[in-house]
Amino acid sequence: MSSKERENRQVRRLETLIDVVFGITLWRLFILLPRPADNPEWSTLLDMLKDSGLNFLVVVIALIIVIIYWLQSHTLFKYIVKTDAVHSVLSVLQLFSLLMFLYAIAIGIRLEADSSTRLFESVTACLLGVFSFAAWYYALNKGNLVTSELSAVEAGAITERIKAEPITAMITMPFAYGMWMWEFSWLLYPVIVYLYKRRSRKQNK
Repeated sequence: MSSKERENRQVRRLETLIDVVFGITLWRLFILLPRPADNPEWSTLLDMLKDSGLNFLVVVIALIIVIIYWLQSHTLFKYIVKTDAVHSVLSVLQLFSLLMFLYAIAIGIRLEADSSTRLFESVTACLLGVFSFAAWYYALNKGNLVTSELSAVEAGAITERIKAEPITAMITMPFAYGMWMWEFSWLLYPVIVYLYKRRSRKQNK
């Protein structure tokens, strides 16, 4: 087996592991949705939605975050042609942070949601973003793991773009002490993405 074939095989194994964990996470999010059996007093769908509206909202927010990170991972791996020990460890830590994020959501739903559970979710989401960024930054700048076809402009735009997730999670942390403020603070994400894209365009002019 040639060196090129071994490198491709290592990347495929890492990519497969990432996809499997994301798939499991999507399934677990579905499992977290409220069910009629959870409360015998629910006689209609409206009753369940009234009592569990916040839980549904948290699961929807988590689903959006997971989809964003999966799409981001899919985009990044288009440019990564090989991996090494450091990059693999950072990628595994990203996956573990994803599972911890799911764990934090489960705690917030199964137990009484309060400032500590919301803060826990924000912290785990932030760690997920930090490890995702670290894996990409290392692949791009330290490990020489990306394709030579990736231009400096594209690399810079991607680097700026993936900062938005951990920054958004950090911003939500102070809002964890408010009931609805925390949930709606996640809506700042598209604004932060826009600002980073705008900054990237200015730097490339």
